[in-house]
Amino acid sequence: MTTPRSFALHGHTLLPIVQGGMGIGVSAHRLAGTVAHAGAMGTIASIDLRHHHADLSEQAKHCRDKDELNRLNLIALDREIKAALDIATGHGLVAVNVMKAVDAHPAYVRQACVSGAQAIVMGAGLPLDLPELTEGYPDVALIPILSDARGVAIVLKKWARKGRLPDAIVIEHPLYAGGHLGAPNPAELAHARFDISEALPAIFKLLDDMGITREQLPVIVGGGINSHEKLLAALALGASAVQLGTPFAVTEEGDAHPNFKRVLAEAKPEDIVTFMSVAGLPARAVKTPWLVNYLKRESGLQACAKADPERCAVGLHCLTHCGLRDGLINAGQFCIDSQLVAALKGNLNKGLFFRGSESLPFGNTIRPVQALIDYLLTGTKPDPDLIANPFTHH
Repeated sequence: MTTPRSFALHGHTLLPIVQGGMGIGVSAHRLAGTVAHAGAMGTIASIDLRHHHADLSEQAKHCRDKDELNRLNLIALDREIKAALDIATGHGLVAVNVMKAVDAHPAYVRQACVSGAQAIVMGAGLPLDLPELTEGYPDVALIPILSDARGVAIVLKKWARKGRLPDAIVIEHPLYAGGHLGAPNPAELAHARFDISEALPAIFKLLDDMGITREQLPVIVGGGINSHEKLLAALALGASAVQLGTPFAVTEEGDAHPNFKRVLAEAKPEDIVTFMSVAGLPARAVKTPWLVNYLKRESGLQACAKADPERCAVGLHCLTHCGLRDGLINAGQFCIDSQLVAALKGNLNKGLFFRGSESLPFGNTIRPVQALIDYLLTGTKPDPDLIANPFTHH
């Protein structure tokens, strides 16, 4: 049995496992805190966490004021970070994922730093402004999510001019990951430059050319990691750690409704589809009734696309660029905030259920975070007879 080595990230010694950030509310304090407590890196998805707090949801019920909704979301983020740190009790690392594509991303980054987050992870766009946004918080690790060596080169060179390097980089393969994907369009998802066997050597050559050692800049790979063997294979290629999303989303400690976990855990390969999100990026999700209905109507909706601020269903104006609000004919034509919140709450008829493409380590059974981490590290799965009903736990 091979036990993978730990790795160092900005002064923290961690297991070579990262739990990816999953919004809205899928990875909040309970999941992120539990992963960190186990000695790995847990990640809170920063967007719209007010839905986990009854008092904040009540205040937001009839509100369409963008500034007020953002204020409530920042209060929720503060609560979630502090609760995750309480669960972690000094172990591992608690990170916050902030989407670059979100209009209010500077405020989310600053709030995460103020509230004690130990790392900021940023994807869905090149996070060129992250060093400035975290100025004054040198203890916060900065981790961009990118898809290939070209993106890494742009970020490293821009940041180097500011006197800062990332503390780690996540390379996410868009052919396998869930949620928003780091490719300009669906036709490019299978491009060879995204394969870790091609991306990692190109990144390591870039680091060598810039005089950056592997220890200075750990590279974490994500997308399709679902087994002990794949973890070992990634480490053998030079990665410092692996990132997983969907397998953590369906753990007992995952913060979403049991129905959310059921949809992800029971999805077959033919149930998973890639389409264009309102953010103008390809996305991957389960074909639930809402998504099936939307995809039937997509071309007609895109043909009628028009720019109109009133088309923002909730008034949050969450995205910098929104296909529905801005009339972008090649982007999605729906309110992503409303659909993701419905999924968080387990509503199959209205929810958009993001999911990675690969099978889950424990099939359709729901296991604790610790069981998943143990399996990834050792290859040993728990006794299948220990849980009779896979959905008795939340």
